[in-house]
This record gives sequence, structure tokens and C-alpha cells, in this order.
Amino acid sequence: MRSRALLFASSLILLLTLAACSKSANESATNSASPDQNAANSSNPNAPGGGMANNAKPAPAPEPVIVPAGTVLTVRLGEAVGSKISSPGQTFTATVATPVQVEGKTVIPSGASASGTVTDAKPLGRFKGGAVLQVRLDSVRINGAQRQVQTSAVTRTEKGKGKRTAVMAGGGAGVGALIGGLAGGGKGAAIGALVGGGGGTAGAAFTGNKDIVLPAESLVSFKLETPLEVK
Repeated sequence: MRSRALLFASSLILLLTLAACSKSANESATNSASPDQNAANSSNPNAPGGGMANNAKPAPAPEPVIVPAGTVLTVRLGEAVGSKISSPGQTFTATVATPVQVEGKTVIPSGASASGTVTDAKPLGRFKGGAVLQVRLDSVRINGAQRQVQTSAVTRTEKGKGKRTAVMAGGGAGVGALIGGLAGGGKGAAIGALVGGGGGTAGAAFTGNKDIVLPAESLVSFKLETPLEVK
């Protein structure tokens, strides 16, 4: 009996020793794998405590570009406007015909959509026997966003007896240019130009039966009266 008890005690001690060795080996393996696991967790934003390496500061936003006042915006009309066919408050569509650059960088590309308003339109016989047409550019789409612009107005008048005058709105600083251009089939026609300060006259009017008409595809140039910030 005594021998059997000693044998049982020896076996129990051996089993406890083996269990302790096995636990120690498992802990050692776990600790050795922890650096790799931690590295994996840090690169996995979904893991607990992960994503640490992705917390870098974002790059600063680029500084906005300022298009200075006085810059000329030349657009191509999307539809005809005229002293008889248009009315005050009527809007018109256009596209930028000449890219606008600041310090050698294009900030408003050609083809950008634009819109404007007919601010005055009187047919022949309702304005002291003559006709008048005044247009202004209101907005330009830049980088996918429609941006409001403030430009000088372009005014064209036609006397009843056929005397043609060109009047610029906005005083001495309100200078605009009106250049008519019909595009198609390789043909182009310079219809006239308005250049100079308020009250200046130049060029010839494009009229039909002495009413003023600017057909679709005509080029009209406006000057910015205030700077335009482009982001």
C-alpha cells in the first residue's frame, strides 16, 4: 500500500510539472508574437487601437487665387439677345471664349459655362425713336461651382434715323467691349467693338431693321468691377 501511495504521489507531481511547463511555453510564444500582432493592429484601422499610422495631418488647402478687378471676361452667347426680342430681366447663357490666367496659371478655362442678364431692352420707337440693349454678366462656373461676378454692363443704342452710338455703363472705370462674331463653316464676322470709358463711342452697331440684335455665337467682353476669388 505504501508503495502504491508513493507511486501515485510521484505521478501527480510529474503531471503538475508538465502542466506548468506547457503554460510557460504558451505564454512565451504569445509574448514573442505580440510585436507582430501589434504592428498588424496598428496598420488595420478596424482593429482595436489600430489606425495610429493613418492619423497624419492632412495637407493644407491651396491658397485661393484672386482674379483682379479690370480683368476681361470674353464669352460666347448661347442664344440671341436684342432690343426687340429680349426684355429687361431676361437671362442668357454663354460660355467662356478666352481662358483667364493669373500669373501664368489658367483659373477660368475656355468652355466654362456662364450666364448673364439683359438689364435693359427697348425696341425701336420706344426710346426717343431709337432702340437700346444693355447686357451684363452675372456668373461663371469655376471648378464645378457657379461663382457670382460683378462686371461692367455693355450698352448699345440705335437712333431712329440710323445714327449708331455705343455707350459704356459704369462711368469712367466701367469699360466693356462688345465684339460680335458669327462662327460656323469657317466664317467669321467682326461686327464692331465698344472700347473706352463711360460715354465713349466707337464702332458700328449690328442691327436688323434698326433694332439691335446680338445673335447666338456673338462674342461679348465684360470687365470685372470687383476682384474674384477662385478656390
